[in-house]
Amino acid sequence: MFTKEMMEGFTELDFAVYDCIVKNKEQVGKMTIKELADTAHVSTATVLRFCKKSGAEGYSEWKLRYREYLKGERAAIKDDSGMELQSFMARVRSADFQDSISKAHQYLAGSRCTIFIGIGSSGILGRYGARYFSNVGQFSLFIDDPWQPVLQNMSEDTVTIALSESGTTKQTVYIASQLQQRGSTLISITNNGNSVLAKMADCNISYHVTEKMVNDRNVTTQIPVLYIIEALARKLYNG
Repeated sequence: MFTKEMMEGFTELDFAVYDCIVKNKEQVGKMTIKELADTAHVSTATVLRFCKKSGAEGYSEWKLRYREYLKGERAAIKDDSGMELQSFMARVRSADFQDSISKAHQYLAGSRCTIFIGIGSSGILGRYGARYFSNVGQFSLFIDDPWQPVLQNMSEDTVTIALSESGTTKQTVYIASQLQQRGSTLISITNNGNSVLAKMADCNISYHVTEKMVNDRNVTTQIPVLYIIEALARKLYNG
């Protein structure tokens, strides 16, 4: 509800109101403007200015938005993971998916080093991927710093595996481009097969599950990504 841009414009008094809201999360939605002002030790005029900086015309509108925000924060996540996975496994058996796996395997089979990249949840999966590939005998690294300098040119036997659910994560696209320009083959694993990262890759493997968001946070299942990483590693090990 409070964005970085909003908070950059907060004064010391605004932060007093903000701190009061954070510490009295459940009670604030029931408070009058005077009760909130008294609890935060500020004036009602300060609370009104805070509401306007938060995008509301007045306290009543702000309180309504705040209540809706709390409802959304507590909203249940629809549990249809079983159907999602069944649908994904059906795609796994398709010719297009198997062709993508085979193409990626061809690049990996001719490589000496695999570099995994990703940010956030994809970064955690990238770290797992590098370890899993190393466990089957493929020298692998993970880069989680998007600004890490990539200075030297790479030989054709280096493959980068870029992970991004959206396929548009700026930091991941940037470092993938840097590695690709220096000679690395690029394989991308994305949910969206028409994304920037999918289109710029030498090989894209997309998994096409329903994107799920909770209060602007991405909770899309990443089980397909784990499956793809492990499938590639096993295929590489088995030759």
